Amino acid sequence: MSLQPQTCNTLIELARPSLAALPRYVRALREGWSPDNVGGKATADRQLARIDEDAAAFVDSLEDPEGRGPEIVLPDGTRAKRLPGFVRWIWDGDFCGSISLRWQPGEPDLPDHVLGHIGYAVVPWKRGAGCATRALGLLLPQARAVGLSFVELTTTPENVASQKVILSNGGRFIERFRKPQAYGGGEAVRFRIAIDAVE
Repeated sequence: MSLQPQTCNTLIELARPSLAALPRYVRALREGWSPDNVGGKATADRQLARIDEDAAAFVDSLEDPEGRGPEIVLPDGTRAKRLPGFVRWIWDGDFCGSISLRWQPGEPDLPDHVLGHIGYAVVPWKRGAGCATRALGLLLPQARAVGLSFVELTTTPENVASQKVILSNGGRFIERFRKPQAYGGGEAVRFRIAIDAVE
């Protein structure tokens, strides 16, 4: 696969993960992409092993609106309770990346170990083509549907591309902060998007 940037189709959609589309996801993992900007290659390798072991179970695990899955493993190896959430694959006729939503039932704020309601990662050959901006816009109504009036997203101060994605979707800068020690304690920035009026 060419790693030259490609145009992101304006007909982009958020697709529920499926076994039929899984080979495209696997190909992206093997090309060096990871759905986790923090865990990187370790996350990709872990997911490839899970897919090899039981592909159907892996796909099913990406839809967990009741938070019944196993505890999550934080970057420092500690474990924490899984929140309700789901993953959607960014799709324009081919796999472009993934975007996820997580929330705390009955509570708009998140536990300290969760850096944001939404996380996303676009494959290298689709970056800079508007995929993340469009995907985030499409996810906001789904966030409202689970009862959220706002979502928070975090990124590193130097990740200007991600900040532009957030700002393009109505994000407002909230604060600079230090990440919990479980994430290495580095500096991060937090944005909030109000979604009461999102259609």
